[in-house]
Amino acid sequence: MLEIPKLGFGTYGRTGPDGIAALECALATGYRHLDTAQSYHTESEVGTALRNSGLPREAVWVTTKIDMANYGPGLLIPSLQASIDRMELVPDLALIHWPAPNGNLALAVYLDQIAEAKSQGLTREIGVSNFPIALLTEAVGRLGKGQVLTNQFELNPLFRNETLARFCQAQGILVTCYQPIAKGRIAGNAVAAAIAARHGASAEQVALAWELAKGYVAIPTSGRAERIVANHAALHLTLTADDIAQLDALDQSPRSINPAWGPAWDI
Repeated sequence: MLEIPKLGFGTYGRTGPDGIAALECALATGYRHLDTAQSYHTESEVGTALRNSGLPREAVWVTTKIDMANYGPGLLIPSLQASIDRMELVPDLALIHWPAPNGNLALAVYLDQIAEAKSQGLTREIGVSNFPIALLTEAVGRLGKGQVLTNQFELNPLFRNETLARFCQAQGILVTCYQPIAKGRIAGNAVAAAIAARHGASAEQVALAWELAKGYVAIPTSGRAERIVANHAALHLTLTADDIAQLDALDQSPRSINPAWGPAWDI
């Protein structure tokens, strides 16, 4: 059975014909993990690109995320069925995209629904996204140990989110990094640039290789073929222990995704 590939391709912004072209490029390059969401409006593009690729369905891991508007009683499972209809495939992984805004809906309401979706065969695995430790602990308590495959959250060398990452790994929950190259800001970091120069690589490749060395999943995205190919080449970059230590010591930037209605983040 397919395991989640550690380097995936994010699909935020990859809409329409240009989005399909980028996804087809990613699959042709060698990506075997596509990350979409109901709120990205790229689920149909994912399905189209995968069919156009000629790859067998079982060769590519597909993740989608449940939109917050679909958390209420009786809403989640029909919304996931609609995602399946748009993609024309059953996802390998379905995530709760965010905790309910301002905690205005009990966690059990939507966790129980996504667990039921798995039992009905509407997704192979389930997980969460943007869950801090307190809510992640509650989720594991509700669903059972081993049921939460991953927690997807903002993480890169400029925002290491170490407290949450360490907790996830201690609990056997895979860390999936969004914004893994800090929306390109890593290219302006002198330490990352120096490491990249020593390896004949790019700073973006260094960031991705750092995440992979930590055992994380990283899901970069781009609409440019050359950047799609370059990011994938991070799989072949091996950082030294000193490289990793230098990246581990970088000054930290503020969180980029921080909605007012979001959860109480870990420090």
